[in-house]
Amino acid sequence: MHHDRVRVTLGGDGVAEVALARADKMNALDPAMFHGIVGAIAQLREEKSLRAVVLHGEGRAFCAGLDKSSFAAILGGDKGFSDLMARTHGLANHFQQVAWGWRELSVPVIAAVQGAAFGGGLQVALGADVRYARPDAKFSVMEIKWGLVPDMSGAVFLAELVRPDMARELAFTGRIVEGTEAAAIGLATRVCEDPLAEARAAAARIAASSPDAIRAGKRLLNGASPVRADEVLLAESREQQALIGSPNQLEAVQAGLENRAARFR
Repeated sequence: MHHDRVRVTLGGDGVAEVALARADKMNALDPAMFHGIVGAIAQLREEKSLRAVVLHGEGRAFCAGLDKSSFAAILGGDKGFSDLMARTHGLANHFQQVAWGWRELSVPVIAAVQGAAFGGGLQVALGADVRYARPDAKFSVMEIKWGLVPDMSGAVFLAELVRPDMARELAFTGRIVEGTEAAAIGLATRVCEDPLAEARAAAARIAASSPDAIRAGKRLLNGASPVRADEVLLAESREQQALIGSPNQLEAVQAGLENRAARFR
């Protein structure tokens, strides 16, 4: 099935490929991309024969994060961003679902990352069970640049994957981490020259294993996470809702769009 912006293909072996297909914009997240990813996850939940998922971005990036047009919507006070507290998808809101939805899918999701995985794009990748990345892939918890916190379930995944002081450094500085370091600190599972080929090979191997044991393993490991996802997902939304549209947040966006130093009060 082809959603606008996202292509889903299901192979005979039960391996689905989900491609973020907005290469000209580095697969940036605009309302249509959010919709497409959430729709792809909903479609895959209905696939009884599903064994594994390969998630990747077309072109030179995985996903460059929020589309600039989304910031214009924030600056314009778009109400679409207002009710982040609504749990539209189980534990998650609509924005969180693009990352959290992969965690809740009953089968393993393997992400292949090349180029940028920034901000919301990083969070989508972190929602996968496994991430293969090129050595020169670039990761950033970029929300701070826009006066925001990671709020697409990124706080849950950062808390699970990365040492606490490192998670803080990434969130506070927004610095760009290349693939090799990303693997060393826990953002990536491992680096390889051809992440998509590796992801396909891993998915094929999973698809050849007992689907009962694979699904049971994912449930078991999801349940073993020490992070209270329900509480953290709500906390993300609470913090973000207070920030969005506030004077310093609008100043961060304006300064970023105008390429100047911000003047915070």
